[in-house]
Amino acid sequence: MAAVTNLDKQINDYLSQLNTRQKKAVLTFVKTFAEKQQQGDLLNDKEFVAEMDRRFAEMESGKVKLYTLEEAEAKARQSYRKRKK
Repeated sequence: MAAVTNLDKQINDYLSQLNTRQKKAVLTFVKTFAEKQQQGDLLNDKEFVAEMDRRFAEMESGKVKLYTLEEAEAKARQSYRKRKK
């Protein structure tokens, strides 16, 4: 029990140092983390596994266009430059 109390104290100490924007980011992360815990292990979720199998099959068959990391980065940079102008 002492370990949990110490952990809670550490978390509260850090939270008091954050600004509002940072607290919102932490809240978003904690909510996402908690929701995933509630959903359980995704690999045991039949719908999730079926969707991933379908997408993997599409990828292997060439049905969908894949991009390399370099292509994605170049496209992102190009979009950023256009938006800046």
